[in-house]
Amino acid sequence: MKVIKSARTYQMLRKSLYGRVGFVATMGALHDGHASLMRRSIAENAHTVLSIYVNPTQFNNASDLDSYPDTLDADLALAESLGVDVVLLPQYDELYADDYRYSVVESEFSNDLCGAHRPGHFTGVLTVVMKLLNLVRAERAYFGEKDYQQFRLIRDMCDAFFMDVTIVPCPTIREDDGLAMSSRNLRLTAEDRALAPTFSKLLRTPGSDAHIADLLAAEGFDVDYVKSIGRRRYGAASLGSEQNEVRLIDNVPKPKAQETQSQPDSIAEAS
Repeated sequence: MKVIKSARTYQMLRKSLYGRVGFVATMGALHDGHASLMRRSIAENAHTVLSIYVNPTQFNNASDLDSYPDTLDADLALAESLGVDVVLLPQYDELYADDYRYSVVESEFSNDLCGAHRPGHFTGVLTVVMKLLNLVRAERAYFGEKDYQQFRLIRDMCDAFFMDVTIVPCPTIREDDGLAMSSRNLRLTAEDRALAPTFSKLLRTPGSDAHIADLLAAEGFDVDYVKSIGRRRYGAASLGSEQNEVRLIDNVPKPKAQETQSQPDSIAEAS
């Protein structure tokens, strides 16, 4: 496994990669959800490239960026054990040589759900993903459905700009108790970790979105939103103190009793 920190070095290496290339973009603190993306890429492509980069432009909260878990040694060991060919550790000065003068802005769906609560977040996500896709030049890129809004925005961006890459959605990987795997789960206290699975459980419960939000609040969650769009119900809520607040996001198939209560959204309708 090659570990590369320089974009220019990777560009030279890319010329020697014959056959289809798969790509998994991450911010590190890898877990079984990331492993499932890597395994699928390895199974479907001649080469797999993994990137690990904590992208500052998608954080609207400096403390959230500062507290993001750093487990690089373990991440590299996992990637090598799975059979990843190249790990790319890009540097800010190369990825953002323009100092973020240029960005990718989506004007509709990115302003809903997480975008309504995290100004500029998806502009940072789309910008760095476009940069990474153009740098890696993979034929396929794999993204988890836990971040379904992100997946839809990235897929639609690639369609809109005629980018020659297939964006492959991969199912959400969950803990045994139903909690969607996330790098941020590492920051949950034992008490909050015990409560966290209630989030996905209530999202799956029939009832209006407002009622489910009230139930979550009664359990102790600080609710950003619960919203059904198309055939999915999306939710975001936080646990913990102000000094260690952990934001959880998830989405589930809309409970059957809800399917007639929300009209499909032509931009965001889930499959």
